[in-house]
Amino acid sequence: MPFSVSALTIKTMEFNNAVLLTKPNSTINKSRVLFPNHTSQLKTFKRNNNNNNNRNFFLQGYFNRLRLSRRSSKHSGVASRMAEYEEKVTSDATSGDMVFEPILEEGVFRFDCSGNDRDAAFPSLSFVDPKARDRSIAVHKLPEYAPAFKCVYGQQIVTIQLPLGTSFYGTGEVSGQLERTGKRIFTWNTDACGYGSGTTSLYQSHPWVMALFPDGRAMGVLSDTTRRCEIDLRKESVIILTAPAVYPVITFGPFESPTALLVSLSHAIGTVFMPPKWSLGYHQCRWSYDSDEKVRKIARTFREKRIPCDVIWMDIDYMDGFRCFTFDQVRFPDPKSLVNDLNDEGFKAIWMLDPGIKNEEGYFVYDSGSAIDAWIQTADGNPFVGEVWPGPCVFPDFTQAATRLWWAELVKNFVSNGVDGIWNDMNEPAVFKTVTKTMPESNVHRGDDELGGWQKHSHYHNVYGMLMARSTYEGMKLAVSSKRPFVLTRAGFIGSQRYAATWTGDNLSNWDHLHMSVSMVLQLGLSGQPLSGPDIGGFAGNASPKLFGRWMGIGAMFPFCRGHSERGTTDHEPWSFGEECEDVCRAALMRRYRLLPHIYTLFYMAHTQGTPVAAPTFFADPKDPKLRVTDNSFLLGPLLIFSSTVPNQGSDQLLPMLPNGIWLRFDFGDAHPDLPILYLQGGSIIPVGPPHEHVGDRN
Repeated sequence: MPFSVSALTIKTMEFNNAVLLTKPNSTINKSRVLFPNHTSQLKTFKRNNNNNNNRNFFLQGYFNRLRLSRRSSKHSGVASRMAEYEEKVTSDATSGDMVFEPILEEGVFRFDCSGNDRDAAFPSLSFVDPKARDRSIAVHKLPEYAPAFKCVYGQQIVTIQLPLGTSFYGTGEVSGQLERTGKRIFTWNTDACGYGSGTTSLYQSHPWVMALFPDGRAMGVLSDTTRRCEIDLRKESVIILTAPAVYPVITFGPFESPTALLVSLSHAIGTVFMPPKWSLGYHQCRWSYDSDEKVRKIARTFREKRIPCDVIWMDIDYMDGFRCFTFDQVRFPDPKSLVNDLNDEGFKAIWMLDPGIKNEEGYFVYDSGSAIDAWIQTADGNPFVGEVWPGPCVFPDFTQAATRLWWAELVKNFVSNGVDGIWNDMNEPAVFKTVTKTMPESNVHRGDDELGGWQKHSHYHNVYGMLMARSTYEGMKLAVSSKRPFVLTRAGFIGSQRYAATWTGDNLSNWDHLHMSVSMVLQLGLSGQPLSGPDIGGFAGNASPKLFGRWMGIGAMFPFCRGHSERGTTDHEPWSFGEECEDVCRAALMRRYRLLPHIYTLFYMAHTQGTPVAAPTFFADPKDPKLRVTDNSFLLGPLLIFSSTVPNQGSDQLLPMLPNGIWLRFDFGDAHPDLPILYLQGGSIIPVGPPHEHVGDRN
């Protein structure tokens, strides 16, 4: 148990400015190292041969912590279950002792406000192995920077002071500029259709900040809480994190490069699932292709025009009255036959599933879910009913293992219709006719103990989409264990990349959103999610031929490449804007397919090692301050992609900002002002292939 500062004396075992605090005349407690709360920075501990014996004794011993006793899984009701976790922040700026211990690997540390707060912390839902956050390891380094903790009105406020000139990135799915210095956001998954550059909460939550020091080293800070978290980067070189209840802070590094930092992060939160190769081709989607004949026509046109495409998507209008796991018997009478025909032409078919289940007796999904008591409840214990597309709906409680298995079995049966991939939408969860666009925070999830037990929706809101994606992914594995699943999710949390790809939500068809799409994809990659992309051409509104062609040019280089648009807009297929735009789109997608061996290799490396797929240009030279704000170019391995994202100006009219070294311009004989310029780093080799109309094309 940590000791208050006033009860401690300083033993003589010192390492420069670090001290071990113990009670007078007591033996050394080697389970944790304690620092007073006002400590905001620890200087690097220099090696000194004169005290190596003391140092080794100290480092080998103090990282062995006491095991936490498991909480009882039997509780009489919601109130008693929640009482174990709620209001457990006990330390403040004057009375508590910050505790830390190394976890995972050298350079990674867990910090808590106090020993009591550490023991009261919720289980981790971001870590691929939640127990790894609670296991200390023996290492030979101490943290260079440490947070200060303060508690005000039930909010835990964490401050980390870093070197002047530090640049901030990450924070997950955020709009606006690439460098996040000077910005503030809130992690609260929100149906944010038509968001702008100043929107502070989007569809996903990544309570994570990447800090790039002036010397090129990189450090990461993870606020390991599922609650609404304020990430405030408005003070120069200072990170301020604020969230309710108890939460640990995990620091990574500093490491010698941002790539090394992302690799270390992946050891905590897991790497991206290995996508099937076809999912790295071009995807065509619209809300909606509302009949099987329309879908066949779209597929036929792609092949007739020799425009590469691998996937066609079905939005909610394929369903019978928007009921999930059903098909409209008039417009989609034989989905399996449709998918077989698409597969014969080299296409895959992806179908949407939302979490809102129509509240209707006789509907097999509602009846089977009710039989196992699968629904999220209101505070008084009744199933919560909220309105979404089908009308009044109930919502699966994915925090329960039984519910996840039930959903996975539904997915397994659904896949038997020939479903190649699944699209989870509206899973923030979105609820219509409410000011908050979601369900009440007082709703109750009866979660598994390992997830945190029975908690209010305010606790599980940000992970709802991730848990749905996990259940969908597991259902696809049940259906065909020999195939790699493909799931796309709109809502997510840090760690969602283990189960699903994502996209940047319902964007607008304008030049500002084209420009933002680059930084948004990069921020997600810097937050552990490398498989993302925008709705190419913009979801809401009508694109011009110039905008659509330019967007396809840069979009064809993103990790996830999908065109999508909403109903009521003009058609947004590659041939919808005239012959010149069609030629640009064809060339852009041919270029992507020639680069697919390289892109596929990058995903294999991301899956096995945690390295980035698309990375900011500053990854090539982290010490160059000019590259830190460059957000119209990015790296695909040693390949630099430079694009114009402003109107009335082609890529050939702009002077690219290149990193130091040799960068050789090249193309496939397809240079065009609306296509990005490609540069290859001197001395590099990348695999390429011949142009294809789909990944299985052998002609």
